[in-house]
Amino acid sequence: MNLFVESRGRGPDVVLLHGWGLHGGVFSRVADALSDRFCLHLVDLPGHGASDPLQPFDADEVARRLSRHFPLPAQVVGWSLGGLIAQHWAALSPDTVKSLALIATSPRFVRGDDWPHAQERAAIQGVAESLDGAFETTLERFLALQMLGAPAARDTLKALRESLFSHGRPRGLLPALELLLAADARALASRIRCPVGLFYGARDAITPIGAGRWLHAALPDAVLYEFPQASHAPFLSHETEFVAKLAEHLEAHA
Repeated sequence: MNLFVESRGRGPDVVLLHGWGLHGGVFSRVADALSDRFCLHLVDLPGHGASDPLQPFDADEVARRLSRHFPLPAQVVGWSLGGLIAQHWAALSPDTVKSLALIATSPRFVRGDDWPHAQERAAIQGVAESLDGAFETTLERFLALQMLGAPAARDTLKALRESLFSHGRPRGLLPALELLLAADARALASRIRCPVGLFYGARDAITPIGAGRWLHAALPDAVLYEFPQASHAPFLSHETEFVAKLAEHLEAHA
C-alpha cells in the first residue's frame, strides 16, 4: 500500500496525522512554523489525499504500517481521527513513539450511556449515508461543523475548502468513518506510557472537551492545554498560541 508522506525541516522527527476527510497538507502552516527546529512528516492516512485506500480501515493495522514506515523513535501529533490512530500506535509500538500530541481527539467518537463526550451516532451515520450522493457537499458541511463557534471561522473554513482536494480526490473515506462509528479505545489509555500533550477547544462540538479531560485523568503522563475560544481545529483557528504550546511540548520531549 502506498502511503504518501511529505517531509520538511531539520531536527528531531515529528509525524503529523490529520483528521477525517482531509490530508497531511492541513498541517502545512504548523510545519512551516516549526521546520527550523524539527523534521516534520505530514502523512496522508490511508484512503485520504494521495495515499491508497485500506479496507477495512483498522486502527491497529494503520498503526502497524506507520510504525514500519517510521521505525526510529519519533514524536507523533494526531488530530481527531489521526489522534485515535496515534493512541493505537503508542500502545502497540511504544519503542517508536517518544511523545504524543493529541489534538481534539477521543478514544470514542460516539456517545453512549457511559460516554457523554461525543456526538450522537446518527450524526456520523448521516455523514456516511450522504457520501455517495453528495461527496463534495458532505465534506464541506463536515468542515463547517469543525469550525463551529470559533472566531474567524469563515476565513479558516475558506482556507480549508481551497486545500480540500490539493492532494487528489480521496478514495477511501467511508471505511475510516466506519472506524469512528465503531471505535472504543478507552482501554488503551493505561498502556500509553509516553508523555502526552492534550490540545482541546472548549467550543468543540465533535470531540467535546470532556474527552480531553477524561484522557488527562486516564493517561499516566499527560498535560492538558485548553483553548477557551477554539472549536475542533485549534491549530487553525488559534495558530500562534497553538504552535507556541506544541513547540514547548515537542522541545521538552525531543
